[in-house]
Amino acid sequence: MSATAPGDAPRLAIVGGGWSGLAAAIEATSLGAAVTLFEMAPQRGGRARSLDGGSDALDNGQHILIGAYTETLGLMRRIGLAPDALLLRMPLRLRYPDRETLRLPPGPPLVAFTRGVLGCSAWSWRDRLGFMTASTRWMLNGFRCDPRLTVAALCASMPQAVRDDLIDPLCVAALNTPAAQASAQVFLRVLKDALFSGPGSADLLLPRRGLSALLPDPASDWLTSHGAQLLTQRVQQITIDEATRPRGPHRAGVQVDGAPFDAVILACTSVEAARLTRDLAPDWSATAAAFEFQPIITVYLRGDGARLPAPMVALRESSTEPAQFAFDLGQLDQQDGLFSLVISGAADWVAKGLEAAGAAALAQATRCFDWPQAPQIVRVLSEKRATFACTPGLQRPGDVIVPGVWAAGDYLDGPYPATLEGAVRSGLSAARSAMRHG
Repeated sequence: MSATAPGDAPRLAIVGGGWSGLAAAIEATSLGAAVTLFEMAPQRGGRARSLDGGSDALDNGQHILIGAYTETLGLMRRIGLAPDALLLRMPLRLRYPDRETLRLPPGPPLVAFTRGVLGCSAWSWRDRLGFMTASTRWMLNGFRCDPRLTVAALCASMPQAVRDDLIDPLCVAALNTPAAQASAQVFLRVLKDALFSGPGSADLLLPRRGLSALLPDPASDWLTSHGAQLLTQRVQQITIDEATRPRGPHRAGVQVDGAPFDAVILACTSVEAARLTRDLAPDWSATAAAFEFQPIITVYLRGDGARLPAPMVALRESSTEPAQFAFDLGQLDQQDGLFSLVISGAADWVAKGLEAAGAAALAQATRCFDWPQAPQIVRVLSEKRATFACTPGLQRPGDVIVPGVWAAGDYLDGPYPATLEGAVRSGLSAARSAMRHG
């Protein structure tokens, strides 16, 4: 399905208006397709959007980007956004309420990493050398390991302080899966790309606006202005019209709820994609339907006059204190006195109930930080299917479903966990494949 003159533009349906669907729609539109994007929710953005409309609204979860998210940052620039204005960029810093731990200085990746680790005064020299030894071994092995290993098993011989201060929080932040269950191979790939792929790749990029302002709303405006059709509709059926194969201009091979298209990209959740492909591609559907999921809970607090030691502060998780990170949204140019606490890998706390999770996070924050006035809960939110559980040996479906139908999403087969960058990369790739091979 190569790009053609405007009158012969190939018709492409994209099902799902999250970050992967928006990326696919922008790329396909740029390549000359006549795009129709279907999104069943009233707002586009999927699991990374603002609630209740407006760029200053609460988000449905706290997301961060890193410097290695090159495709996401590039996509933002393509539609006229300025990432430097929308994101606070700072070197990787794991600041706890009571002390600093690892903080990477600017500079070439290997030099910055070595300086950061050896300069981490929160760790003993034995801790620092132990981590340097392990990370050097990972580099020499090409950041590969036995695919059956968990992160906990991979790091079992590491100093306890390094595991507590660095490995466990980074694992749950990146993979949304506790270290005892998380895939060591995926974790190593994340470390490789974040820490060693180029200067600034490990930098934290913290949103200064609501998530909808980072991509969903501007992308929707860009698509509309470039002729794409955006529909609020839950797709019920995808069918193949064998009578029109092989296809040419204006000859549809795929139907979406009876409407003809030349190709379709399913950029919806794995659950929706499995439903829509149950009869079309039973094996692919079964693989997509087999995921287990990890939830994320976000607790928003109001504490007028309070300020955290840094815009993002790591917390020590326990059986009674659930949050792993706290964010000061005032320091992120959003709302003064508003804070968010993030509980990743939150299955146990979802089972206990959001009220219990919120109360425990409030008590944790009250103990960890100084508050001029007692903080109050504003809202407790849960994304029950925030990410797939990134476990060793996980089987993930590919991006080709049947000829003319592609998939896009952060759950597809690949080296990364469920991240915004993974979603964007998948969407761009699906659009290019559809335009090239459809």
